[in-house]
Amino acid sequence: MARDATVGGTLALFPPSNLYLQHLNLLHIDMQTFDSATTGEPQKPLYVIISENLDLETVTSSVDLPLVSATTGGPRKPSDVVIGEDLGLEIVSNSVRCRQLQLVENKADVVQSNTLRGNFSSPICRLPTEILSEIFLYCLPEDEHWVYASRLAPLLLTRICRQWREVAVGLPRLWCRLQLELCPNPWQDRAFGYDSWLKRSAACPLSLRLTCRTDWSKLCSLLQPYIQQISSLSLDFVSCDSPFVMEDFHALKELTIHQDVRDHPARAVKRSLSKLPVNLRRINMQHLWFDCNQLGCLTASAWACLTHLEIGIDGLNAFTRILRLCPDLSSLKMIGIFYTIETPELVTHTNLQSLSMSWSVLSNTDEDIGLFEVITLPNLRVLEARDTGRWPHASCMEFLMRSERPLERLIFDRGVWTTERERAEYATLVPSFELIADPASDFNVDEE
Repeated sequence: MARDATVGGTLALFPPSNLYLQHLNLLHIDMQTFDSATTGEPQKPLYVIISENLDLETVTSSVDLPLVSATTGGPRKPSDVVIGEDLGLEIVSNSVRCRQLQLVENKADVVQSNTLRGNFSSPICRLPTEILSEIFLYCLPEDEHWVYASRLAPLLLTRICRQWREVAVGLPRLWCRLQLELCPNPWQDRAFGYDSWLKRSAACPLSLRLTCRTDWSKLCSLLQPYIQQISSLSLDFVSCDSPFVMEDFHALKELTIHQDVRDHPARAVKRSLSKLPVNLRRINMQHLWFDCNQLGCLTASAWACLTHLEIGIDGLNAFTRILRLCPDLSSLKMIGIFYTIETPELVTHTNLQSLSMSWSVLSNTDEDIGLFEVITLPNLRVLEARDTGRWPHASCMEFLMRSERPLERLIFDRGVWTTERERAEYATLVPSFELIADPASDFNVDEE
């Protein structure tokens, strides 16, 4: 249908060529709309832009084109020509109407996009990269090792906007910790994600936790380019019967080993411990139990440089064996199962400064197991005990007297039974004596 306009009391009809011009003008309006949306200039409402352009065409048509009077009975075109023009007008009009609807939809998308962009144009997006990087570090999970998951930082930070992604990807400290698992899901996809994560760590030291249910070959191949960055490693042996060979991990300083059940170490664990990296200083195997025979299978040279050890031991002989195996040890935390019939060899360790102990005695009596009678630790500074039952006070006092330097700190945690007189002696002898009482149990022992 043609557009009507009244000029000087005369009804003017636009010819088809002028409606095509209107169509072209609407295309121009489309470009104006998106140009203003991207440049940030104030935008006029869409209906105002269309109205201005259509009104302009109406005035232009009424001035420059021949008019056909509807009242004076002027010359008319043949009917077939009029019908043809009407069909052309209707086609163009429908096209314009469809284009107008598209513009309205596009305008809504632009407005929504600007709204979202306006939200991200908050002050945080204008922060310097250095400050934004520090904020990102506070967004990291508190877990020791971070999970590869898009809903959690740091991967989540790469999905907000382009600026955040560039900052996050370029910050190696966001990618220095990772938990890797050899799972039954498609390994290639997961391996690609793990590798991308590790590449972003650049040259930062890596702290990794590996979980394996079959063998370590695929994980070892993945880690090969990064073995000189790995400074901390946690191994979860879950139904895994193959050893993890770590002799070439020269940057490794801390090692933690878990097993699916608390028991004596599996064959794979013992083979993994047979050859350790030369720079390894800390081992945590508190949930594995080693007896004297199993410790005897370990290479002394691989353990000689250890300075910190957490371990479960089965038997008092295993405790003295640990002290001989690790001459440079300065901190030892052990959970033990002891037997009163043991006769361990005497041992003196000059470097041990901190000893934390918890033990159970497989006996129905309160007999002293003789622990403090077989060890001499002249440089011990801190002694902590927990869940020991009746504390061997007499042998402990003799042990403290043999030390060349007085003990600086003594801690009795829950499950250590002593008398009030014994506690008073320790308070006099040790500068810092701490008694951590457990409200659910009575740590007092009646005086004899």
